[in-house]
Amino acid sequence: MKPFTFTDTSFEVDTRREGVVLVDMWAVWCAPCLRLAPAIEQIARDYAGKVRVGKLNVDENPATPARFGVASIPTLLVFRDGKLVDQIVGAVPRQEIERVLNRWL
Repeated sequence: MKPFTFTDTSFEVDTRREGVVLVDMWAVWCAPCLRLAPAIEQIARDYAGKVRVGKLNVDENPATPARFGVASIPTLLVFRDGKLVDQIVGAVPRQEIERVLNRWL
């Protein structure tokens, strides 16, 4: 399963779902974001049915990053049952992302 796309318009509805949601805030010009992309895609496959994984392009959707105080990308936001519970800033190894996700499952 591939990550789905968040937008400013859909963000509120998509993150208020029950369970765990991982949001990758990224941009096409961000080299660390592009390096992180394969890990996000792998996590979307490995955690299918357990974690809803999606991406939000910060250039096309500036309101959501501003709302959450995102100052640098990549930033990963973790929601559980509609509430922001964790955040990872920077291109970290996939294992670190999985460690954080497993804490909230």
